[in-house]
Amino acid sequence: MKEAVIITAAGSIIGEGVIKCLKFANTSNQKSSYEIVAADMSAEAAGLYRGDYGEILPPPDAPNYFEAITGICKKYSVRAIFVGSDEELLPLAKLASKIERETGSKVITNPVPALEIGMDKWKTYELLKSKGLPCAESSLSENKIDFIRDHGYPVVVKPRVSHGSENLFVARSEKELEYSLSLIRVRRGEPIIQEYLEEDDAEYTTGVVLSEQHAAVISSIAIRRKLKHGQTYKAFVEDAEWIRRSSEAVALALGGNGPVNIQSRFSDGKSKVFEINPRFSASCPIRAVAGVNEPDIVFRDQILHEDVSVPEYKKLVALRFWNEVYVPQETFEAALKSGSVNGDRSFVPDYF
Repeated sequence: MKEAVIITAAGSIIGEGVIKCLKFANTSNQKSSYEIVAADMSAEAAGLYRGDYGEILPPPDAPNYFEAITGICKKYSVRAIFVGSDEELLPLAKLASKIERETGSKVITNPVPALEIGMDKWKTYELLKSKGLPCAESSLSENKIDFIRDHGYPVVVKPRVSHGSENLFVARSEKELEYSLSLIRVRRGEPIIQEYLEEDDAEYTTGVVLSEQHAAVISSIAIRRKLKHGQTYKAFVEDAEWIRRSSEAVALALGGNGPVNIQSRFSDGKSKVFEINPRFSASCPIRAVAGVNEPDIVFRDQILHEDVSVPEYKKLVALRFWNEVYVPQETFEAALKSGSVNGDRSFVPDYF
């Protein structure tokens, strides 16, 4: 029997990644298999058509969001909700107990305090410093003079709350620093300044899964990566035990349960963390193929209450490329009109 699950923001790179992982679990002789309900705000989201069913959702700040998500949960007897966008993490985490009481569906998310720390780069820095964990030195903009005196240029300037490379700048002079700070403020962000970590080829994204049942590490997997437009473009799945152990300590310090994605650079003989994403990563399909299927692992831990442990994985190189999903015109028009579609009509040709 398949377990019904929702993936929100199914057209985002995170939502698409979770869909890939769960479909991969369905074909990989896993203990659990999934009926996938892909949900998104737009009928133009490719992921909307790649599950068993597709449903249009309003934005998370819409007054009818709760009614819409619970309605889908009841319609498909959903066991779990996977969150596919940063924008929905806190709203759904805060609604989690209410959704579960109303529908029996569990929101797969870290606790609100862990989200509030992990999504705020300054709070992340304060936590890591207080725990004595290696991290990129950081400063709020009001202390920029002291920070530049201690660290010099270049520096990284980014919003305290953001994801990917959104509004990220490398400032190499006072003029560039002031321009970066002002631009972030104009875009209604609060800036943070970080030390510039050298060695572009030694950047890691490390996935750690923490058990909700035992507050222990279920799995960790390290990927050395090359970026394009803020996303992993070339991935080298390595053992990198020193990176993994450091990341496990960070995830435990955060106080999460579930998926934690940690960005770091190997600098000065240390894995210096510069960002925590307390959610599934866009690179989770790469991890799944390597043997660490994080969405499946979390479902088995939190919903099926299995004792799960994944101590090893395959070492691989993943080279990403552009691809297309094709949707019949009548299916697309049905999504626009009714907000619901069957996902079996879209297709991805095997032509590469």
